[in-house]
Amino acid sequence: MAKRIVIVSGAGIGIGRATAMAFARQGDMVYVTDILDAEGNAVAEAIRAEGGEAVFRKLDVTRTDEVDAVIAEIDREHGGVDVVVANAGIAHRVPLAELTDDKWDTTLDIDLKGVFRMVRAAAPRMRERRKGAVIAVSSISGMSYGWAEHVQYSAAKAGILGLVRGLAAELGSDGIRVNGVAPGFIRTAQSLSEQHSLGAAKLAAQAPSIPLGRIGEPEDVADVIVFLASDGARYISGQTILVDGGLTIRQG
Repeated sequence: MAKRIVIVSGAGIGIGRATAMAFARQGDMVYVTDILDAEGNAVAEAIRAEGGEAVFRKLDVTRTDEVDAVIAEIDREHGGVDVVVANAGIAHRVPLAELTDDKWDTTLDIDLKGVFRMVRAAAPRMRERRKGAVIAVSSISGMSYGWAEHVQYSAAKAGILGLVRGLAAELGSDGIRVNGVAPGFIRTAQSLSEQHSLGAAKLAAQAPSIPLGRIGEPEDVADVIVFLASDGARYISGQTILVDGGLTIRQG
């Protein structure tokens, strides 16, 4: 497969990091983007240490100017983006009684509008070239699983499902495919946070409730993202795939 230009947001840690590494290992050139300088640079350095191609660009997906500037650089230097992976997100625990307008808006701005900003910036050149793949990272909490004290997160991740379908319908005639992934319990910094999520002990305790019997790893999600961007998924668009080890179909 010919080398593609891939941009991954939130690529400094977790699923984003695993995804950036996975694309690079199959020969793609990766733009590693994140608001985390040290972590993002470390991922780009790790890719280069393995013989791959990567650059790090600091990127806050709530800043239209920053998103547009990075995409413009790619368009200028490489003729356009081939694959957009919109992964950046936050999931802060906020009880409903404490959920202010600002806290709600912050999560929606990052988790949902951040996806929109990336696609809006990349779409014109993709349309000119009549090719491209977009993969947005949702969650089981936005698809089929409730999460107390995270209603703003659940709403944003549910919004990604609609965004994926709408974009797939609008961009499909230009040769652009748009899909999503909805991870379940994955061993990331987010899920290991006791302040905002389960924490290590409670996360491990979820394994027996998962049909496959284990907590997912970032690479489990990254491999699905890589597949959705590949020619093997050439007739898949507008779909959001659960990557949860069977959690949401379990019985008893």
